[in-house]
Amino acid sequence: MKIAGLRWWIAGLLFLSTVINYVDRQTLSIVAPQLTKELGLTPVAYSNILNAFLVAYTLMYLGSGVLVDRWGTRIALAAFVGWWSVSNMLHAFARTAVQLGFVRLLLGLGEPGNFMAAAKAISEWYRPSERAFVNGLVQAGASVGAVIAPPLVVWITKAYGWQTAFVATGALGLFWLAAWLFLYRLPKESPLITPEELALLEEAQPKKPPVKVPWASLLGYRQTWGLLLGRFFSDPVWWFYLFWLPKFLVDKRGFSLEQVGMLAWLPYLTADLGSISGGVLSGALVKRNWEVVRARSFGMWPFALLMPLSLLVPIAPNNTAVLAIICVVTFAHMAWKTNIMTITNDIYPTHVVGSLAGIVAFGNGLGGTLFTWLVGWIVQYYSYDAIFVIMGFMHPTAYLIFRWLVRGPVVVKES
Repeated sequence: MKIAGLRWWIAGLLFLSTVINYVDRQTLSIVAPQLTKELGLTPVAYSNILNAFLVAYTLMYLGSGVLVDRWGTRIALAAFVGWWSVSNMLHAFARTAVQLGFVRLLLGLGEPGNFMAAAKAISEWYRPSERAFVNGLVQAGASVGAVIAPPLVVWITKAYGWQTAFVATGALGLFWLAAWLFLYRLPKESPLITPEELALLEEAQPKKPPVKVPWASLLGYRQTWGLLLGRFFSDPVWWFYLFWLPKFLVDKRGFSLEQVGMLAWLPYLTADLGSISGGVLSGALVKRNWEVVRARSFGMWPFALLMPLSLLVPIAPNNTAVLAIICVVTFAHMAWKTNIMTITNDIYPTHVVGSLAGIVAFGNGLGGTLFTWLVGWIVQYYSYDAIFVIMGFMHPTAYLIFRWLVRGPVVVKES
């Protein structure tokens, strides 16, 4: 049996794995107003629990990239999804802050592998003109997961309790595994790909055999540092909206848990639109024969300039205005992120993409970990207002660093 357009079925699975990834990681954030009261957690204590996830997540960004290159995309992603799904279900058995922190750590060990494997799959299955769109689709999966999570988790929690919410959301990944193992192999090894699609993909792959590249040697390229630091300064904004938004809306803006379920998904919906829009914009420029770094850069700077709108959140006159500003900011962030992630596929050889993506994403996790700790401390001793001011300048800073260090493709040298 042959499946026409097999790569788009695979794109659908990469999208769904990211949806599940974000539903699982956000379940805690949505029940946080209830859980923090039950366990008597201060903002600093809550940030420590979040950081148990982020520390593991950051370290495994490096490790999972190496594992993807070593195990291959098919087996690696199956292992990661299985691990984080079971870890999410274990949250139902946590009864103390320490136990909750431990299961968050387990979740953090599995979840980053989704994005390392997706980056590898995009290099293996898509032409350069298609990669930004598929990367945007993967990033849209994050936003869709964040959109689905608030109403879904609030409904399950109200009907069956927060423990059931963790079990139900964790079980989603176990159903996904069967489809993935059936559909995914390398194009040349797949019994399901049509000859026409295989020829199309082989034409886009490099003709020279890959050279062996030590993992540490990738740190010797300025492009690596440009992408790592770009993620370090920009991604903490997304971590804030992912982990702190429901709590901010309840604590600062007076939302009930039901209102969180009804409205907190809106910023993630606009983020979803941003993911697709950013990829479509730069992808269209690549099709018009723009040099790839120039095209991706053009798909980043307008959105960086929108991020200072965060400064208006503390002075917004009502909740409608607050949500509207946050929606614009999340749209701009994900449009930015789609392009900075796609550059990894554009300027590095396919055989090092998994390892390189892990190194670059280390900047994501490190920035998120430090910023999450800072948020907890500032919120406990000052207020949320300063956080929105800081976030307004993070993307412009990241863009300046990116433009300074990332100027063209990487020529990988054999050791």
